[in-house]
Amino acid sequence: MPLGQKLPEGMRYDVYTQACPSRLVLDRVADKWAVLILGRIDDEPVRFNQLRREIQGISQKVLSQTLKKLERDGLIRREVFATVPVTVEYSITNLGKTLADTIRSLARWAEANIEAVTQAQRRYDEAQS
Repeated sequence: MPLGQKLPEGMRYDVYTQACPSRLVLDRVADKWAVLILGRIDDEPVRFNQLRREIQGISQKVLSQTLKKLERDGLIRREVFATVPVTVEYSITNLGKTLADTIRSLARWAEANIEAVTQAQRRYDEAQS
C-alpha cells in the first residue's frame, strides 16, 4: 500500500503484513542513531554540534541524515534562529514524545541486560567452536 493512501474501510494496519506502511516506523525506531537522538532531544532542545558531541561515535553525515528523517516523520522539529552564525536547534514534537517513554525503557533495558546478553553470546560462541 503506498504511503499516504488510506486503508479501505474495515481494514487495519498490521506490521506483520509485508506491505504495511507501519513497518517504516519500525525501521526508524530500530535504528540505534534515531533512538539515541530521540532519547537525547526528549530532555530539552539541542543544537547539532551538541548532539554530535554527546552521541559518541555518530558521524556528522549520519547525524544530519538521521535528523532529516526524524523531522520528516514528524518526530522532531528543526528551528532556525537568525543569529550570526545561524543557530539551529532540534526539539521533540508531541508525536515524538509519545515514543519517548518507550525509547527510555528500551535504553534502560539495554543497559540493565547487556551483561546477560554478552554472557549468552559467549556461551553460544563457545558451543559453536
